[in-house]
Amino acid sequence: MSRVRRGRRASIALLLLCALVSMLLTACQGVRKEEEKTSIRIGISLYRGDDTFINNIRSIIEEKAKEYERESGIKVTLDIQDAKGSQNTQNNQVERFISLGCDVLCINPVDRMDTSLIIDRAMTAGVPVVFFNRQPVEEDMNRWDKLYYIGVDAKETAVLQGEMVVDLYRKEPEAVDINGDGVVSYVMLEGESSHQDSLIRTEWSVQTLKDGKVPIEKITGGIANWERSQASALMEQWLADYPDTIELVISNNDDMALGAIDALERADVMGVNVIGIDGTTPGLEALESGKLLGTVSANKELYGSAIVELAASCALQEELPSEYPLTDDTYFWTPQEILVTKIKENP
Repeated sequence: MSRVRRGRRASIALLLLCALVSMLLTACQGVRKEEEKTSIRIGISLYRGDDTFINNIRSIIEEKAKEYERESGIKVTLDIQDAKGSQNTQNNQVERFISLGCDVLCINPVDRMDTSLIIDRAMTAGVPVVFFNRQPVEEDMNRWDKLYYIGVDAKETAVLQGEMVVDLYRKEPEAVDINGDGVVSYVMLEGESSHQDSLIRTEWSVQTLKDGKVPIEKITGGIANWERSQASALMEQWLADYPDTIELVISNNDDMALGAIDALERADVMGVNVIGIDGTTPGLEALESGKLLGTVSANKELYGSAIVELAASCALQEELPSEYPLTDDTYFWTPQEILVTKIKENP
């Protein structure tokens, strides 16, 4: 065979190889284009849809999802379900979300101590989970690197709640020690006994008052499970049992604080200071009218944005958004602030 013929064959083979590589590259680009997601589906389960704070967060999530859709051009479908306080119901909702092909789950757990089944199902299906508001135990959160939590630091919340009273006492002690006997007599309204925020808020709000040298004395306390009606009933009983004694009501959240205010108004008792946590819409209204002394409010806009942005990044398998820095690659703590009724300065 001549050198010329062998050269021609080699050239033809090279051309065929180049053509094949080009076809493969084109095919790969076509696959990538086909795999680019133009829509995402987010399954959201709320521990209780009638919780005021959770309702506030839900509304913001819906707003932020629409905003993300407009800015990114990616269609966002939110499948929001109410577990109505039942962990079994929530587990079934998670099963349904996965069967419907949800790209990511956002779960507000009913029982923070019992999220293992949710995590099992999510891990098996390869679906990331963003927990929020009710923090699962650390052992569960450490099981997989696609588990995240968004919420507020409960200790920080409690310290801020205590500080609003400490600051007022230092400025105007008679506004806190109403009867002037040198002791601030208080009652405590607590959330669920199993909720980590309730336990931490109860402990550290009181500790902050002690650290701030506010002379406090506990009269009584009770669990009202975050509910306005339960808190109102407790407060009504306490007013009957301890007439003209209560000077301060410390509440683990705004709804229970509002329940205490309801009871005070029914009994026509004036001057008792009531403090809450959450900065809910009704709570802020009570703050504005002067019925609520103060509350601690998370940045709810940022809270809702973090949930949507983190969930969308997980769904699209993109890098997590840098504007929501995660502690231990897992936790995003939403900033908080004190909101307090203005007290006139002493002349």
